[in-house]
Amino acid sequence: MTSVLVVDDEPQIVRALRASLSAHGYEVLTAATGEDALAQAAASAPDCMILDLGLPDMDGTDVITQLRSWSEMPVIVLSAREEQVDKVAALDAGADDYLSKPFGIDELLARIRATLRRAKPAEPGPTVLRFGELEIDLERRLVKRDGEPIHVTPTEYGLLEAMVTNPGKLLTHQWLLRRVWGRGYGEESHYLRIYVRQLRRKLGDDAAHPIYVATEPGVGYRWIYEPDHG
Repeated sequence: MTSVLVVDDEPQIVRALRASLSAHGYEVLTAATGEDALAQAAASAPDCMILDLGLPDMDGTDVITQLRSWSEMPVIVLSAREEQVDKVAALDAGADDYLSKPFGIDELLARIRATLRRAKPAEPGPTVLRFGELEIDLERRLVKRDGEPIHVTPTEYGLLEAMVTNPGKLLTHQWLLRRVWGRGYGEESHYLRIYVRQLRRKLGDDAAHPIYVATEPGVGYRWIYEPDHG
């Protein structure tokens, strides 16, 4: 049975999540403080953590930071904080996703399923990824659309590779900048806007109705096309 650790100091939220998650076949553990959350994460090794940021003893972002020093356990933040700065801070600390309260249980369940899929132990992955008419050869660093090569610059390729190897995951501006441009970067979000726009044009994507790259305003980008299998 897949286990989920719910970390929240609001009893009514905990009761609602316990009932809903249990009804969908999850084993539910609970914690009301950050210290207890970290202790249970170490002792029970749950498959996923659902974390509120407003805890009585420490900020949820600090829980994520401490957890990430020894665990890659998936973390979905579930918080009443809706400011972009809070979302970015939690995601940069190592959260896998962020859902604002009030929330729909169906959306939370879908995000848990998606997060757990991405967290499966890594197997030697395919060197060629296919997303409909788009094909990316990771070993040869080649990109094709409808079988025809697409010329992408090294920076565009680095951005594309970062996205396609993390499908479905919300990638913050800071994470992408450091991954593609280097650790000295992190605030130059205008670089991303320029290169994402160029990449979309070459891929035949539309920002208003995206097939591949969805914008999370003020936070980052998400590659939304799941790879084809078979």
